[in-house]
Amino acid sequence: MSELPFRQIHLDFHTSEHIPRVGADFDPDEFADTLAAAHVNAINLFARCHHGWVYYNTRRFPERRHPHLACNLLEQQIEACHARGIVTPIYVTCGWDDYTAREHPEWLVLDENGCQVGTKPFEAGFYRRLCFNTPYVDFLEAHTVELCEMFEVDGFWFDICSATPCCCRYCREGMLAEGLDPSDAGQRERYAEEVLLRFQERLSRVVRSHHPDATIYYNGNSGTVIRRTLHTFTHLDLESLPGGVWGYLHFPVTQRYARALGAETVGMTGKFHTWWGDFHSFKNRAALEYECLRSLALGAKCSIGDQLHPTGRICQATYELIGEIYKKVEAAEAWCQGVQPVADIGVLTPEEFAPAAAGRVDPIVAAATRMLQELRHQFDILDSQSDFSGYRVLILPDAIPVDEKLAERLTGFLARGGALIASHRAGLTPEGNRFALEEFGVRLVGEAPYSPDFLLPGALGAGLPDTPHVMYLRGLAVEPAAGAQVLCPVEKPYFNRTWRHFCSHQHTPAEGPADYPGVVRAGSCIYFAHPIFATYDQYAPLWCRSLLGAALDLLLPEPAVRAGGPSTACFTLNSQPDHRRLVLHVLHYIPERRAAQLDIIEDVIPLFDVPVSVRAPQGARAVELVPQGEPLPFTQRDGRLEFTLPRVEGHQMVCIALSGERA
Repeated sequence: MSELPFRQIHLDFHTSEHIPRVGADFDPDEFADTLAAAHVNAINLFARCHHGWVYYNTRRFPERRHPHLACNLLEQQIEACHARGIVTPIYVTCGWDDYTAREHPEWLVLDENGCQVGTKPFEAGFYRRLCFNTPYVDFLEAHTVELCEMFEVDGFWFDICSATPCCCRYCREGMLAEGLDPSDAGQRERYAEEVLLRFQERLSRVVRSHHPDATIYYNGNSGTVIRRTLHTFTHLDLESLPGGVWGYLHFPVTQRYARALGAETVGMTGKFHTWWGDFHSFKNRAALEYECLRSLALGAKCSIGDQLHPTGRICQATYELIGEIYKKVEAAEAWCQGVQPVADIGVLTPEEFAPAAAGRVDPIVAAATRMLQELRHQFDILDSQSDFSGYRVLILPDAIPVDEKLAERLTGFLARGGALIASHRAGLTPEGNRFALEEFGVRLVGEAPYSPDFLLPGALGAGLPDTPHVMYLRGLAVEPAAGAQVLCPVEKPYFNRTWRHFCSHQHTPAEGPADYPGVVRAGSCIYFAHPIFATYDQYAPLWCRSLLGAALDLLLPEPAVRAGGPSTACFTLNSQPDHRRLVLHVLHYIPERRAAQLDIIEDVIPLFDVPVSVRAPQGARAVELVPQGEPLPFTQRDGRLEFTLPRVEGHQMVCIALSGERA
């Protein structure tokens, strides 16, 4: 399969049977010409929607053709797009299908009380979940086969595909046949994962038998659950809008994990002000620009969600907006093809051990992402099965249990010259009664007797006053091992706040030294006794980020990137090995919570004279602003390149041509 297109559209078409004249105003030439003028080179087109209707002249399932469809919509869309070189993956809904839910209620997912999962009988919506362990999958296979036989297929985009525990008779009987207990919630969850895996393997075999080069994606998989089913995909589309359940931190977390799996990725946002189905709304230009350029900076392609009007008439204003953004994306593509992220740090995600709710990311790893981005560090999100060999530092944030297998891998990582940072309960055995590695240099005593207590910055205090700093969340009491260095002592309060003993409005101030440390170093390991990432998630105290930054300075004295400018600027470094060059992306867009339900980006605030230092021990031939082609003066000193960005207007790329063979 060739590299995925950079400028994609996901064109929703969930259209009620109560709407007449569906597709009556569709003009194939106007449709495709509008896409081409907007620099679009791929579009996901609907075969069947969440209402359950199909939008082509199906031979096998005529009862499912939309009752008011006025043209052979999908066929005309594909033909018009292909004539202009636009790739057209086919969208098929899977987990939600209102028509099927009405006609075959026996195929619906049931919870442990025997109730249907999803939309209640008198609620609006098509969100009743269908079970992939029922004859419904036979229909999905036959539907997919028909599409493979009727169309020139570039790919499939299967939607609403996630492991949903189910108590329907098919799942109960299936579990019993495999020696499992259907009444056990944990076993139901594991069985649901097996059902999903078998379902995706089945459909992928069908597609590959008809169209071996077609792309395949199953939406609904994100985070660490992707790893087990990754072989059924050709790539990963990461649905992540700023509205809805996602928010602006969702994409950088999921993309930093997905790219570490080695998969080609697409960042999917939407043109909507809120999220899907927001007809006649328009995202602020600066926000859509940021979301797409951030995808490029993190090594992903771009996809913008839209929804076609039921009449089939494409919205010119929408594609004028998209065209402005995709013109910029097209100009940047030469420096975004075949990139590999430069990452010093691997952050293990707690999601592997305690999965987050659908569409959300674990708040601890989200906080770690914010802190490291604000500190300019280059990093990936990992799980316990990831390859650690390419990283200089691993971070185990707050809640990473370490079993024997992971302990062995971490010990090997340290032996090969790596370094570790762990915080709070990260590093404890799964039983939680001791630290799994002696290398951490601490022994568990128990819960800290005081909360809040207070850290003295000590050896990590560069830039912080030498005075107690409150730690809002309770830490652990640990005992340093022989030879370990206490970097930050703890001071205790006079007493914990209770109804009998309290002082002032919140917590009691510091009285004096506690008999347990706050931060301990043993060789190339640094341990924080407090949950600094959960604390940053809840309160964002600058001193927590400063302490983490100082710890990283000790373990990673030569990071890939150092830079000035405000903490709202994001610096991302990629390598283009085929061209022997590095590409630095600088993004400066500031989301604001102007609305109760979502963050907004409206204004682009330029930066001026931003100093940057990039690790490049091999040296460089040239540094230039791209795509402008403007050379930048630079100096080389001690294996680093130093230059100043004269202006950053939202986004700026810097191409560093490395010494040696010319690009």
